[in-house]
Amino acid sequence: MRTALLAVLALVTVSGCADRSPDDRPNIVFIFTDDHAFQAIGAYGGRLASLNPTPNIDRLAADGMLFSRAFVTNSICAPSRAVILSGMHSHKNGVLTNVERFDSTQATFPALLQDAGYQTAMIGKWHLKAQPMGFDYWEVLPGQGKYYNPEFITVTGRHQETGYVTDLITDKALDWIGRRDPKKPFLLMFQHKAPHREWSPGPDHLSMFAGDSIPEPPTLFDDYAGRIPEAAQQEMEIDRHMDLFYDLKVRQNADSTARLYKLARANYNRMNDAQRAAWDAAYDPENEAFVDAGLTGKDLVRWKYQRYMKDYLRSVASVDDNIGRLLDYLDAQGLADNTLVVYSSDQGFYLGEHGWFDKRWMYEESMRTPLIARWPRVIPAGSVNADLVQNLDYAETFLDVAGVDPPEAMQGRSLVPLMRGDSAVAWRDALYYQYYEQPSEHNVPRHYGVRTDRYKLIHYYRLDEWELFDLDNDPNEMHSVYGDSRYASVRAELKERLQELRTQYDVPEDTRE
Repeated sequence: MRTALLAVLALVTVSGCADRSPDDRPNIVFIFTDDHAFQAIGAYGGRLASLNPTPNIDRLAADGMLFSRAFVTNSICAPSRAVILSGMHSHKNGVLTNVERFDSTQATFPALLQDAGYQTAMIGKWHLKAQPMGFDYWEVLPGQGKYYNPEFITVTGRHQETGYVTDLITDKALDWIGRRDPKKPFLLMFQHKAPHREWSPGPDHLSMFAGDSIPEPPTLFDDYAGRIPEAAQQEMEIDRHMDLFYDLKVRQNADSTARLYKLARANYNRMNDAQRAAWDAAYDPENEAFVDAGLTGKDLVRWKYQRYMKDYLRSVASVDDNIGRLLDYLDAQGLADNTLVVYSSDQGFYLGEHGWFDKRWMYEESMRTPLIARWPRVIPAGSVNADLVQNLDYAETFLDVAGVDPPEAMQGRSLVPLMRGDSAVAWRDALYYQYYEQPSEHNVPRHYGVRTDRYKLIHYYRLDEWELFDLDNDPNEMHSVYGDSRYASVRAELKERLQELRTQYDVPEDTRE
């Protein structure tokens, strides 16, 4: 009965497909990483661009469109993934935090594409607890997954493989493309663990950037004056909270919490003899010099920052190499011209800005996310779009590309008109954001807010505290002007706009403990 119903729905929802063969519809490859900050992509410029960290992602931007102001609705891993699949805010799709299980039976864009005749595959990091649905094939990491010799889960069970996770995910993705039915269009969700914490580089990049000094952000030693008091009470500082063994690979220092020591030891022990030998050769000399130096204060923070950033960028480099493998494969198979390739991450990340790592806050580094799209038949090469877009828009975009009408419940907008460069399209003037996960790791208070072209208003609703930033005059968000009388009219207008968005998106009050 369900199969028959889905067949009928597919006929109803696929607009414009009756008079053309399915192979005319574009293929869709969605490349997704975990915690990849936009400021660690060369095409976005900034202090890290001179290091040339992402030549293949930059290649995508050169051939397609870079969205310079792409944002998320909730800067944390599982909620972001649920928003992308469902096209709905967290309060609508049911995944407010990393705790909830995603309801895979709700309408998702992969399931709708599958019903419309697309072959669908999900390979890599899933992180939504429930079994993937809407996919003809899936092979995913359990939970966060492991960098070395990871386990994978398929419909038939769980198995472990030898190798580095980014390489293995790519091997599986290319294998699936090669095995698909070439007469049908396909959706591939190609999703990496990297560069998620603990930023373990692959064997090809263990010594990358060894002789470089990574530029520091100007806010590395932020004192958090000018923000709410809780900004100084978070638990995500490179100084106070970055673990020498777990995060920074200093085995010679065992001054870790019991939990982090156990995790770090397990990560090290899961490598085979050859992998550990390469790892030790890369890290041990620097570690021993570090222990002998006995660094303290700002010198210690700077050393931690350098090690953190080099490992983070090394992890990104493996992703970038493997994106190059995928792009080369699409070219070689004659698939590139009719394939939309989208690159994004589940949110932004702090690369030392405000002295931090991690995400969660509505501040720019964590609310912004990379978004790059290449579609040779539609997108002019080298395009840049500066509209306010969100991960809320991805589902409707992919459905639009395939000629499938989105369900009314979806809350985003298709980006296809922007990709076409349609200057006549009326676009949104404000974004809504809400973070729900407290109490939790990193101690970031719950908050919601509105971001416009110039301003950002944030309400920490359990604390009844507010921040207002003028992004033109204070792009680093160092000084809230919420109490400044010169911004009284701006404050009133933004509060009104915030309430309008909460009404538009049907946001309930968060009454959870």
